[in-house]
Amino acid sequence: MTGSAAPPPPFRLAYVPGVTPGKWVRTWQERMPRSPLHLLDVPAADACDVLLRGEADAGLLRLPVDRTVFSAIPLYTETTVVVVPKDHLVTAADEVRAEELADEVVFHPLDDTLDWEHRPGRPALDRPATTGDAVELVAAGVGLLVVPQSLARLHHRRDLTYRSVTDAPCSSVALAWPEDRTTDPVEDFIGIVRGRTVNSTRGRRPAALEPQEKRSRTKKAPGGRSGNRRAAPRRR
Repeated sequence: MTGSAAPPPPFRLAYVPGVTPGKWVRTWQERMPRSPLHLLDVPAADACDVLLRGEADAGLLRLPVDRTVFSAIPLYTETTVVVVPKDHLVTAADEVRAEELADEVVFHPLDDTLDWEHRPGRPALDRPATTGDAVELVAAGVGLLVVPQSLARLHHRRDLTYRSVTDAPCSSVALAWPEDRTTDPVEDFIGIVRGRTVNSTRGRRPAALEPQEKRSRTKKAPGGRSGNRRAAPRRR
């Protein structure tokens, strides 16, 4: 008597704050019902190390990454916004330029993900440890914060709002994984984020959903003839 096959190991997907993997996770669950997917919420600064240590199979993280070590598929680029109190003068316009923040204290948290050449505004005396800490300081009315829009939404408060900064650097989100560990589950997830259908000829398809090979509808009759061919009419 043979035992049932062991379930496959879970696919471990890391993701950084602001990234919402829900739609891809739902597609995975629909296509791969026998393969669990485990989500790991990791700080942006730690995402690459988590992948290198083998604690996750792939990650939704912010570029750039070391392309000599990681493979990466860019997914989308976010708008950059400035987070301000609702009664701030910035809210008079729908968007601002970085130079318009020159007289403002602009926080630069230690987990900042934007690649600035010249940071806007005046620096604060101390750098907040996290984006969440910086948002609290903005709410206290002691400065502003420039972040990717998803982080402004993640740390939403009723007393704060945000406006887009047209000339600020943007943050791009990508699916990344160690170049030397492109496993079958990683290939499956690549197909999902690229929008491939389950019947796509590229990438793998989950075995549970692969159609069985069609049996030949034509049966061979003795002598090599097909059983479904019509016999030739007899000559009278």
